Amino acid sequence: MNDFWTTLFSYLGEIGFGFDDTHQAVRVVGRLVLAALLGGVVGWERERRGRAAGVRTHMIVALGAALFTVAAMETAVGYADRPLVLSQVIRGIATGVGFLGAGAILKGDQPGQVLGLTTAAGIWLTAAAGMAVGAGWFMPAAVGVALSWAVLAFSRITSPDE
Repeated sequence: MNDFWTTLFSYLGEIGFGFDDTHQAVRVVGRLVLAALLGGVVGWERERRGRAAGVRTHMIVALGAALFTVAAMETAVGYADRPLVLSQVIRGIATGVGFLGAGAILKGDQPGQVLGLTTAAGIWLTAAAGMAVGAGWFMPAAVGVALSWAVLAFSRITSPDE
């Protein structure tokens, strides 16, 4: 049976499926699943409050950030400039998600009223958690998501943005 899996992953690697062995496949798929689940935690809280960016949005943002990070890490293995590649990917994700979050920010009807800041911050944090999971920093990602969920869920201060 072990020969079957070895042959399968060898073949998939040859045709460009991307996995060299079972260990790599489990590592990559596990990171992507965990990133999506952590994004879902933040998204669930936002959806519970009736916000437009809910579970699906936050899961996809975390998953996308993790996928960019994992792809950069896996393809840069063995290269001397791997840290540079990763820092550029992280910078790009942070900037890109900043623009995505900016789309969630709206000017309210009243002077000086701004809506969507908390949602934008949640999207940004979700991307950071996805990047952390993609890079293998599971505990910092989980702690960051737990803390953000606690802030969102237990905050006594309410605002129109919330």
